[in-house]
Amino acid sequence: MDAFDAIPNHVVIDILNKVGDVKTLIRCRSVSKRFNSLATQSDSLLLQLDQILGTTESEPEINSPVASFFRSVFKSILPIFSRSAKPAETPKTPAQILAGFNRIRNLEVELYGGDANLEKGAAVKWKAEFGETLKSSVIVAFRSATVNTSATESPINAVETDSEFVCGLKTRVVWTINALMAASTRHHLMRDLVKEHKEMEKLTVRDREEEGTVVMDAAGMKEYRESEARVDEKGLGVERVKDRTEVPNVRMSMRHAPLLKLKSGICLEAATLVVVRPSGVTSDDNDAELATEAFAADCMYGEAVTALLKRRRNVLEMNSF
Repeated sequence: MDAFDAIPNHVVIDILNKVGDVKTLIRCRSVSKRFNSLATQSDSLLLQLDQILGTTESEPEINSPVASFFRSVFKSILPIFSRSAKPAETPKTPAQILAGFNRIRNLEVELYGGDANLEKGAAVKWKAEFGETLKSSVIVAFRSATVNTSATESPINAVETDSEFVCGLKTRVVWTINALMAASTRHHLMRDLVKEHKEMEKLTVRDREEEGTVVMDAAGMKEYRESEARVDEKGLGVERVKDRTEVPNVRMSMRHAPLLKLKSGICLEAATLVVVRPSGVTSDDNDAELATEAFAADCMYGEAVTALLKRRRNVLEMNSF
Protein backbone atom coordinates (compact mmCIF):
# COMPACT_ATOMS: atom_id res chain seq x y z
CA MET A 1 0.00 0.00 0.00
CA ASP A 2 1.45 3.39 -0.99
CA ALA A 3 0.97 6.68 0.85
CA PHE A 4 -1.94 7.72 -1.36
CA ASP A 5 -3.92 4.60 -0.47
CA ALA A 6 -3.71 5.65 3.18
CA ILE A 7 -5.65 8.87 2.53
CA PRO A 8 -9.28 8.48 3.71
CA ASN A 9 -11.96 8.44 1.03
CA HIS A 10 -13.66 11.63 2.26
CA VAL A 11 -10.37 13.52 1.92
CA VAL A 12 -9.88 12.26 -1.64
CA ILE A 13 -13.45 13.31 -2.50
CA ASP A 14 -12.76 16.79 -1.09
CA ILE A 15 -9.68 17.01 -3.33
CA LEU A 16 -11.66 15.88 -6.37
CA ASN A 17 -14.32 18.49 -5.60
CA LYS A 18 -11.58 21.12 -5.86
CA VAL A 19 -10.79 19.80 -9.35
CA GLY A 20 -14.40 20.09 -10.53
CA ASP A 21 -13.57 19.74 -14.23
CA VAL A 22 -15.55 16.78 -15.61
CA LYS A 23 -12.96 15.90 -18.25
CA THR A 24 -10.24 15.55 -15.62
CA LEU A 25 -12.52 13.51 -13.36
CA ILE A 26 -13.37 11.14 -16.21
CA ARG A 27 -9.65 10.57 -16.68
CA CYS A 28 -9.39 9.89 -12.95
CA ARG A 29 -11.87 7.05 -13.35
CA SER A 30 -9.41 5.26 -15.66
CA VAL A 31 -6.63 5.10 -13.07
CA SER A 32 -7.97 2.52 -10.61
CA LYS A 33 -11.12 0.97 -9.18
CA ARG A 34 -10.87 3.28 -6.18
CA PHE A 35 -10.63 6.41 -8.34
CA ASN A 36 -13.43 5.12 -10.54
CA SER A 37 -15.65 4.93 -7.47
CA LEU A 38 -14.60 8.18 -5.78
CA ALA A 39 -14.46 10.47 -8.82
CA THR A 40 -18.18 9.98 -9.44
CA GLN A 41 -18.98 11.19 -5.92
CA SER A 42 -17.86 14.76 -6.65
CA ASP A 43 -20.76 17.11 -6.00
CA SER A 44 -19.56 20.37 -7.59
CA LEU A 45 -18.78 20.03 -11.29
CA LEU A 46 -17.81 22.09 -14.32
CA LEU A 47 -18.79 20.51 -17.64
CA GLN A 48 -17.14 22.16 -20.64
CA LEU A 49 -19.02 20.66 -23.56
CA ASP A 50 -16.55 21.74 -26.23
CA GLN A 51 -13.78 19.86 -24.41
CA ILE A 52 -15.79 16.65 -24.15
CA LEU A 53 -17.27 16.79 -27.63
CA GLY A 54 -14.02 17.88 -29.27
CA THR A 55 -15.40 20.86 -31.19
CA THR A 56 -12.21 22.90 -30.88
CA GLU A 57 -8.71 22.24 -32.06
CA SER A 58 -7.13 23.24 -28.78
CA GLU A 59 -8.66 22.84 -25.35
CA PRO A 60 -8.27 25.45 -22.61
CA GLU A 61 -7.16 23.91 -19.36
CA ILE A 62 -8.19 24.55 -15.80
CA ASN A 63 -5.27 26.35 -14.16
CA SER A 64 -5.80 25.43 -10.51
CA PRO A 65 -2.83 23.68 -8.80
CA VAL A 66 -4.93 20.60 -8.04
CA ALA A 67 -6.08 20.22 -11.66
CA SER A 68 -2.52 20.73 -12.89
CA PHE A 69 -1.30 17.96 -10.59
CA PHE A 70 -3.86 15.46 -11.86
CA ARG A 71 -3.15 16.37 -15.49
CA SER A 72 0.55 15.70 -15.02
CA VAL A 73 -0.20 12.30 -13.48
CA PHE A 74 -2.71 11.12 -16.06
CA LYS A 75 -0.77 12.30 -19.09
CA SER A 76 1.97 9.87 -18.10
CA ILE A 77 -0.36 6.99 -17.18
CA LEU A 78 -3.03 7.00 -19.87
CA PRO A 79 -0.77 6.18 -22.87
CA ILE A 80 0.01 2.81 -21.22
CA PHE A 81 -3.64 1.80 -21.40
CA SER A 82 -4.51 3.55 -24.65
CA ARG A 83 -2.36 1.19 -26.77
CA SER A 84 -4.75 -1.71 -26.27
CA ALA A 85 -7.96 0.13 -25.51
CA LYS A 86 -10.54 0.59 -28.24
CA PRO A 87 -11.51 4.17 -28.99
CA ALA A 88 -14.63 4.98 -26.98
CA GLU A 89 -17.65 6.52 -28.61
CA THR A 90 -17.92 10.20 -27.73
CA PRO A 91 -21.02 10.99 -25.65
CA LYS A 92 -23.38 13.39 -27.37
CA THR A 93 -25.43 14.85 -24.53
CA PRO A 94 -24.68 16.25 -21.05
CA ALA A 95 -26.81 13.50 -19.53
CA GLN A 96 -24.71 10.78 -21.19
CA ILE A 97 -21.46 12.42 -20.14
CA LEU A 98 -22.54 12.64 -16.49
CA ALA A 99 -24.30 9.27 -16.35
CA GLY A 100 -21.90 7.86 -13.74
CA PHE A 101 -22.00 10.90 -11.44
CA ASN A 102 -24.73 10.40 -8.87
CA ARG A 103 -24.08 13.01 -6.18
CA ILE A 104 -24.14 16.27 -8.14
CA ARG A 105 -25.29 19.27 -6.13
CA ASN A 106 -23.96 22.21 -8.10
CA LEU A 107 -23.38 21.88 -11.84
CA GLU A 108 -21.99 24.54 -14.17
CA VAL A 109 -22.15 23.82 -17.90
CA GLU A 110 -20.01 25.88 -20.26
CA LEU A 111 -20.89 25.96 -23.95
CA TYR A 112 -18.40 26.77 -26.68
CA GLY A 113 -19.83 30.08 -27.91
CA GLY A 114 -22.73 32.49 -27.85
CA ASP A 115 -25.96 32.20 -29.81
CA ALA A 116 -26.98 35.63 -31.04
CA ASN A 117 -26.12 36.78 -34.58
CA LEU A 118 -25.55 40.50 -34.20
CA GLU A 119 -24.39 43.37 -36.32
CA LYS A 120 -20.72 44.24 -35.96
CA GLY A 121 -20.00 46.09 -32.73
CA ALA A 122 -23.33 45.22 -31.11
CA ALA A 123 -23.53 43.25 -27.88
CA VAL A 124 -26.33 41.46 -26.05
CA LYS A 125 -25.91 40.01 -22.59
CA TRP A 126 -28.66 38.19 -20.73
CA LYS A 127 -29.57 36.05 -17.77
CA ALA A 128 -32.67 33.85 -17.64
CA GLU A 129 -34.21 31.77 -14.87
CA PHE A 130 -36.24 28.70 -15.74
CA GLY A 131 -38.47 26.17 -14.05
CA GLU A 132 -41.02 24.31 -16.16
CA THR A 133 -40.64 27.24 -18.56
CA LEU A 134 -39.29 30.79 -18.47
CA LYS A 135 -39.64 32.51 -15.09
CA SER A 136 -37.75 35.72 -15.80
CA SER A 137 -35.04 37.17 -17.99
CA VAL A 138 -32.93 40.31 -17.90
CA ILE A 139 -31.35 41.53 -21.13
CA VAL A 140 -28.83 44.35 -21.64
CA ALA A 141 -27.82 45.33 -25.15
CA PHE A 142 -26.21 48.14 -27.14
CA ARG A 143 -25.31 48.83 -30.76
CA SER A 144 -21.76 50.03 -30.17
CA ALA A 145 -19.41 51.14 -27.39
CA THR A 146 -16.87 53.95 -27.66
CA VAL A 147 -14.57 55.69 -25.21
CA ASN A 148 -15.27 59.40 -24.77
CA THR A 149 -11.99 61.15 -23.96
CA SER A 150 -13.22 64.69 -24.50
CA ALA A 151 -14.03 67.00 -21.63
CA THR A 152 -17.39 67.96 -23.10
CA GLU A 153 -20.51 66.13 -22.09
CA SER A 154 -22.14 63.78 -24.54
CA PRO A 155 -25.71 64.58 -25.57
CA ILE A 156 -27.14 61.81 -23.42
CA ASN A 157 -30.53 63.52 -23.24
CA ALA A 158 -30.90 63.85 -27.00
CA VAL A 159 -34.51 63.61 -28.15
CA GLU A 160 -35.40 60.85 -30.60
CA THR A 161 -37.62 61.51 -33.56
CA ASP A 162 -40.64 59.25 -34.07
CA SER A 163 -38.95 57.40 -36.92
CA GLU A 164 -35.80 56.87 -34.86
CA PHE A 165 -37.86 55.52 -31.96
CA VAL A 166 -39.76 53.07 -34.19
CA CYS A 167 -36.57 51.86 -35.90
CA GLY A 168 -34.85 51.48 -32.53
CA LEU A 169 -37.85 49.63 -31.11
CA LYS A 170 -37.67 47.04 -33.88
CA THR A 171 -34.00 46.46 -33.12
CA ARG A 172 -34.66 46.14 -29.38
CA VAL A 173 -37.44 43.60 -29.98
CA VAL A 174 -35.14 41.55 -32.26
CA TRP A 175 -32.42 41.56 -29.58
CA THR A 176 -34.97 40.39 -27.02
CA ILE A 177 -36.31 37.59 -29.22
CA ASN A 178 -32.78 36.37 -30.02
CA ALA A 179 -31.90 36.24 -26.32
CA LEU A 180 -35.10 34.41 -25.38
CA MET A 181 -34.63 31.86 -28.17
CA ALA A 182 -31.05 31.21 -27.05
CA ALA A 183 -32.17 30.78 -23.44
CA SER A 184 -35.00 28.40 -24.33
CA THR A 185 -32.62 26.32 -26.48
CA ARG A 186 -30.18 25.92 -23.60
CA HIS A 187 -33.02 25.01 -21.24
CA HIS A 188 -34.15 22.28 -23.64
CA LEU A 189 -30.59 20.98 -23.98
CA MET A 190 -30.53 20.24 -20.24
CA ARG A 191 -33.87 18.39 -20.14
CA ASP A 192 -32.54 14.82 -19.73
CA LEU A 193 -29.88 15.93 -17.27
CA VAL A 194 -32.44 17.62 -15.02
CA LYS A 195 -34.79 14.63 -15.14
CA GLU A 196 -32.12 12.08 -14.30
CA HIS A 197 -30.22 13.95 -11.58
CA LYS A 198 -32.83 14.59 -8.91
CA GLU A 199 -30.09 15.35 -6.39
CA MET A 200 -29.07 18.60 -8.12
CA GLU A 201 -29.67 21.86 -6.26
CA LYS A 202 -28.36 24.38 -8.79
CA LEU A 203 -27.73 24.30 -12.53
CA THR A 204 -25.98 27.10 -14.43
CA VAL A 205 -25.56 27.04 -18.21
CA ARG A 206 -23.35 29.71 -19.76
CA ASP A 207 -21.15 30.17 -22.79
CA ARG A 208 -17.42 30.83 -22.82
CA GLU A 209 -18.00 34.33 -24.24
CA GLU A 210 -20.31 35.08 -21.27
CA GLU A 211 -23.06 36.23 -23.59
CA GLY A 212 -25.89 34.54 -21.75
CA THR A 213 -26.64 32.48 -18.66
CA VAL A 214 -29.49 30.10 -17.83
CA VAL A 215 -30.04 29.23 -14.18
CA MET A 216 -32.30 26.70 -12.49
CA ASP A 217 -32.59 26.25 -8.73
CA ALA A 218 -33.83 23.17 -6.87
CA ALA A 219 -37.45 24.35 -6.93
CA GLY A 220 -37.30 25.12 -10.66
CA MET A 221 -35.85 21.72 -11.50
CA LYS A 222 -38.49 19.97 -9.39
CA GLU A 223 -41.19 21.92 -11.22
CA TYR A 224 -39.68 20.86 -14.55
CA ARG A 225 -39.58 17.17 -13.58
CA GLU A 226 -43.21 17.29 -12.49
CA SER A 227 -44.23 18.87 -15.81
CA GLU A 228 -42.33 16.16 -17.71
CA ALA A 229 -44.07 13.49 -15.61
CA ARG A 230 -47.42 14.94 -16.71
CA VAL A 231 -46.26 14.68 -20.32
CA ASP A 232 -45.47 10.99 -19.84
CA GLU A 233 -48.75 10.24 -18.06
CA LYS A 234 -51.32 12.42 -19.80
CA GLY A 235 -49.58 14.06 -22.72
CA LEU A 236 -49.74 17.48 -21.03
CA GLY A 237 -46.94 19.97 -20.50
CA VAL A 238 -44.80 22.67 -22.08
CA GLU A 239 -44.52 22.30 -25.84
CA ARG A 240 -41.17 21.94 -27.62
CA VAL A 241 -40.53 23.97 -30.74
CA LYS A 242 -37.64 22.79 -32.93
CA ASP A 243 -35.43 21.55 -30.10
CA ARG A 244 -36.17 24.33 -27.64
CA THR A 245 -38.66 25.04 -24.90
CA GLU A 246 -41.58 27.19 -26.01
CA VAL A 247 -41.37 30.74 -24.68
CA PRO A 248 -44.73 31.62 -23.05
CA ASN A 249 -46.69 34.83 -23.51
CA VAL A 250 -44.46 37.45 -21.93
CA ARG A 251 -44.58 41.00 -20.66
CA MET A 252 -41.49 43.06 -21.52
CA SER A 253 -40.48 46.04 -19.40
CA MET A 254 -38.16 47.98 -21.69
CA ARG A 255 -35.93 50.99 -21.04
CA HIS A 256 -33.44 52.56 -23.43
CA ALA A 257 -31.17 55.52 -24.09
CA PRO A 258 -30.03 56.68 -27.56
CA LEU A 259 -26.61 57.41 -26.08
CA LEU A 260 -25.62 56.42 -22.56
CA LYS A 261 -22.39 57.74 -21.04
CA LEU A 262 -21.02 55.75 -18.12
CA LYS A 263 -18.83 57.10 -15.35
CA SER A 264 -15.90 55.18 -16.79
CA GLY A 265 -16.11 57.33 -19.94
CA ILE A 266 -17.59 54.56 -22.10
CA CYS A 267 -20.49 55.66 -24.30
CA LEU A 268 -23.08 53.06 -25.29
CA GLU A 269 -25.15 53.71 -28.40
CA ALA A 270 -28.76 52.49 -28.28
CA ALA A 271 -28.30 51.13 -24.75
CA THR A 272 -31.23 48.90 -23.81
CA LEU A 273 -32.48 47.14 -20.68
CA VAL A 274 -35.32 44.62 -20.92
CA VAL A 275 -36.88 42.73 -18.02
CA VAL A 276 -39.05 39.85 -19.23
CA ARG A 277 -41.64 37.91 -17.24
CA PRO A 278 -44.52 35.63 -18.21
CA SER A 279 -47.75 37.53 -18.79
CA GLY A 280 -49.91 37.71 -15.69
CA VAL A 281 -46.98 38.05 -13.30
CA THR A 282 -47.63 41.41 -11.64
CA SER A 283 -44.25 42.17 -10.13
CA ASP A 284 -42.89 44.96 -12.31
CA ASP A 285 -42.08 46.95 -9.17
CA ASN A 286 -39.01 44.81 -8.48
CA ASP A 287 -37.43 45.35 -11.90
CA ALA A 288 -34.55 47.13 -10.18
CA GLU A 289 -33.84 44.25 -7.81
CA LEU A 290 -34.01 41.61 -10.55
CA ALA A 291 -31.89 43.56 -13.05
CA THR A 292 -29.29 44.69 -10.52
CA GLU A 293 -28.84 41.17 -9.16
CA ALA A 294 -28.44 39.72 -12.67
CA PHE A 295 -25.44 41.92 -13.48
CA ALA A 296 -24.03 42.72 -10.05
CA ALA A 297 -20.70 41.04 -10.84
CA ASP A 298 -20.14 42.90 -14.13
CA CYS A 299 -18.82 46.45 -13.75
CA MET A 300 -19.76 47.93 -17.14
CA TYR A 301 -23.09 46.14 -17.54
CA GLY A 302 -23.95 46.71 -13.88
CA GLU A 303 -23.33 50.45 -14.28
CA ALA A 304 -25.41 50.50 -17.46
CA VAL A 305 -28.28 48.75 -15.66
CA THR A 306 -28.21 51.29 -12.83
CA ALA A 307 -28.34 54.19 -15.30
CA LEU A 308 -31.06 52.66 -17.50
CA LEU A 309 -33.31 51.93 -14.53
CA LYS A 310 -33.72 55.71 -14.22
CA ARG A 311 -35.12 55.91 -17.74
CA ARG A 312 -38.77 55.84 -18.72
CA ARG A 313 -40.23 52.36 -18.99
CA ASN A 314 -42.17 51.08 -21.99
CA VAL A 315 -44.23 47.93 -21.52
CA LEU A 316 -44.91 45.53 -24.37
CA GLU A 317 -46.72 42.21 -24.58
CA MET A 318 -45.51 39.38 -26.82
CA ASN A 319 -47.24 36.12 -27.71
CA SER A 320 -45.60 32.75 -27.14
CA PHE A 321 -43.25 31.46 -29.80
